Amino acid sequence: MPELPEVETVRRGLEQKLNNYIINKVKVCRDSTVAFPTNKEEFIQGLRNSLLYKWDRRGKYLIAQLKKIENENIQYPQKKSSTNNGFLIVHLRMTGYFKFIKNSTPPCKHTRIRFFDKNNNELRYIDVRSFGQMWWIKQELSPNRIIKGLGSLGPEPFSKEFNTKYLKKVISKRTKSIKAILLDQTIVAGIGNIYADESLYSAGISPFREAHTIKKNELIKLKESIKTVLKKSIGSGGTTFSDFRDLEGENGNFGLQTNVYRRTGKECRKCGNLIERQKITGRSTHWCPKCQK
Repeated sequence: MPELPEVETVRRGLEQKLNNYIINKVKVCRDSTVAFPTNKEEFIQGLRNSLLYKWDRRGKYLIAQLKKIENENIQYPQKKSSTNNGFLIVHLRMTGYFKFIKNSTPPCKHTRIRFFDKNNNELRYIDVRSFGQMWWIKQELSPNRIIKGLGSLGPEPFSKEFNTKYLKKVISKRTKSIKAILLDQTIVAGIGNIYADESLYSAGISPFREAHTIKKNELIKLKESIKTVLKKSIGSGGTTFSDFRDLEGENGNFGLQTNVYRRTGKECRKCGNLIERQKITGRSTHWCPKCQK
């Protein structure tokens, strides 16, 4: 599943590529991809003549601020010629990705939703396993109320709220493993399996440690490791081990730099010990028993 760096890579690509992109028409190829409104025609009509004004990210969610365009022939539609039209929100799940296509071509069988501008340029959403979802939430509604997962997210790893004091507070009485804590989106938003493993390795902390046993100096190191690992991955365009693609269809390069994730049986880059793998809360966990205590 795309994690924070992959979703941030997509967000940046969408923001750069879709400058003044106005949705002229929408084709829904798979109804189940539309999570809200439940009536797909309301989704289609609600998005027509909408300018994709600004792209944000919250955890693993992509959030497009929309402007309703009354006259699409105006040269700079974002200036004074539009009204707010709510949000288009996307969760890529395991295999979802966007592709921008100039002069639209016939869709592949995994195409789920197609957005077209007046020049027939297409923003295509492709999802092999079809777990991804989209929501059009009109202006007077609250995205956090409608999308339960969005409303319950913890702080972003790069936010000032994500600090040592906060970490100490949320783990102080928890007997869950520190790996399980990092995967909990209500505690910290955007971290998944790859970056939990890599951050714990970087901090020298065993993924099996009960959260409440992590000392303050270790929490400081873990917090910084999380930020460093995420920044490094964003700079590499995310990680590709299976299906992730950016807007240009390119793979992320961070997978070439992982220290433990999917390196089972290979030598640790620091000590030469073999990397091991075991499941925690149903997720494969990779670590070096010598470097992580």
